[in-house]
Amino acid sequence: MTTIPNALTIPDLETVYDSLATAIDQAGEEKSSLFLVKLALLNANALASADVFQAHLQAALQDL
Repeated sequence: MTTIPNALTIPDLETVYDSLATAIDQAGEEKSSLFLVKLALLNANALASADVFQAHLQAALQDL
């Protein structure tokens, strides 16, 4: 298994997942896509790397 520098622990990932699910529910069905786009753009900005963001996009598209 490859170690990612500064990667979240499994419990932290579970916390993030729960927070994301709650936020999607709060946004509601009609606004969930807009919410996810805004969140993705904020996170892309925090990454400060278009290349890393593109790699994350491709990874997220796998096995849908």
